[in-house]
Amino acid sequence: MKVLALDLATQLGWALKTGDTKPKYGTEKLHNTELDGAGYRFIKFYRFLEDHVDCDLIVYEAVQFASSTRASQLYGGWLSTLQIFCENHHIPYTGYNVKTVKKHWTGRGSASKKEMVDTARSKGFNPKTEDEADALAILHLALSEVTSGEAGLLRSMRCD
Repeated sequence: MKVLALDLATQLGWALKTGDTKPKYGTEKLHNTELDGAGYRFIKFYRFLEDHVDCDLIVYEAVQFASSTRASQLYGGWLSTLQIFCENHHIPYTGYNVKTVKKHWTGRGSASKKEMVDTARSKGFNPKTEDEADALAILHLALSEVTSGEAGLLRSMRCD
């Protein structure tokens, strides 16, 4: 099973698990340049997703509260772009609450960014950013649900 985990933001954290190999992970910068139109960052994100069209599942951190109106608007754009992509390509997708991800990864639902990175390092990863650590945590949660035999997990996700 090929699973892509995303920490949706202008600096996109991602982690990809394919088969029995160790996950690959990184960040993708989706900032606009001074010559880009306002929506171009979402085109960049869509193009990133096109590189992963053969995924069996895409998971992401489902943010409930944003720090500002601008952050909330951008998150809505990332999420809409992801949903359109997954629906167009019939890829199941689901989001995990921020506190759920943190609790699964660190044991505390209110873990700091530093704790998320430290936990990733304790598990043998070397994230360069907290976005990468978050993506690894999201991936770990999704894989634990899939491998724990959660019957119907994939069927319950949107993909039609």
